[in-house]
Amino acid sequence: MVTNVSRFNGLRLAFKPINGYWPYFCTIKVMKKFFLMAASLFSLNLFSQDTTWRKTVDTPSVMIHKDPRIDLLVKKQIQINEETSREARRVGKGYRLLVINTNNRDEAAAAKTKVYTFFPELKSYLLYQAPYFKLKVGNFKDRKEAEDYQERLQKYFPKGVFIMNDTIEIKLDKDKDAETISRN
Repeated sequence: MVTNVSRFNGLRLAFKPINGYWPYFCTIKVMKKFFLMAASLFSLNLFSQDTTWRKTVDTPSVMIHKDPRIDLLVKKQIQINEETSREARRVGKGYRLLVINTNNRDEAAAAKTKVYTFFPELKSYLLYQAPYFKLKVGNFKDRKEAEDYQERLQKYFPKGVFIMNDTIEIKLDKDKDAETISRN
C-alpha cells in the first residue's frame, strides 16, 4: 500500500483507508470537483460589486453641479465674439495698390518692410498665389485717394505700383456706428 495514493476497488484514492473504510470524498475525482466548486464560489465573491455603501437609487440621469459664474463667462465670451466678428464683416468694394508681384519671398518681405517704414498708416497684405507673392497695400474707398498714394509709392518702387479693384476692410466712423446701432 502506498501512503499518498492507493487503490481501493479500482478507484484511485488520495488518502490511506482508515479501518478499511474509504469515505466517498477521498477520491481524486470528487476532490477535484470540490476544489473547483470552492474556487469558483470564492472567485465570484471577489468579482462581485459591493454596493452597500450607496444609499441612493441608481438612475439613468446625471446630475451636474456647476458654478453660476461659468454662465456669466460664457455670455461675456459670446458678446466679445459678436463684437469682433461684426468688425470682420465690414467689407466692401474698393481699391488696393499692388506694390510687388514676385516669385521671391524675401523680395516681397523686404517690400512689405519698406512700406511699413515709409507708410505706417497703410495696412499691408502679403498674398501667395502660386508661384507668385503679391504685396497689396491700403483700403481705399475712392480711386482718387488710391492715385495719390500710388504717386507717393512710385518713388520707393520704381518697377511700378498698380491700382487694383479689391474687397477692402471698411472702417465705419463712431458716429455712424452709433446711428446704426440705435436704428437696430
